[in-house]
Amino acid sequence: MLTERIEGRFGMGMDQLKAAVAAAPTANPDATDVVKWYGLLVEAQSVLDRAEDDLVAALQTQPSEVDDPTMGLAHRVNAAVTARDGRAMVVRWLLDPDAPGKKDLAAQRLARLRPRTGPAVQTSAPHRPAGTSAPASAWRSTRAAR
Repeated sequence: MLTERIEGRFGMGMDQLKAAVAAAPTANPDATDVVKWYGLLVEAQSVLDRAEDDLVAALQTQPSEVDDPTMGLAHRVNAAVTARDGRAMVVRWLLDPDAPGKKDLAAQRLARLRPRTGPAVQTSAPHRPAGTSAPASAWRSTRAAR
């Protein structure tokens, strides 16, 4: 169901969308975020499937009471469900343009915190007046490099 929503939102299949994001990751930040979190969701579902299979196999060999290792497998399934559900919530939030937090002041601040696409500002070392020695930490690092 989420796959269909993603494909509908971006007007292309998942394979095409992944290829487009891989080719130009900064062209559409929304698509890049959705592809990233969708990949994490698919990975979490795979982990959950394996955990459930392990638990079912262990339960089939158990007598009436469940032992500690099998209970550990049950906890692993619960953790995998939580991870999968959390990632699915993120994907749904990314797909919903009217989701809470997308149109308020906090959303504007988050948009400003996005990674910058241009180069960092070029700076040079501060000018030292003649006769001023370098700090001791700089002297130690050059000596260690020898």
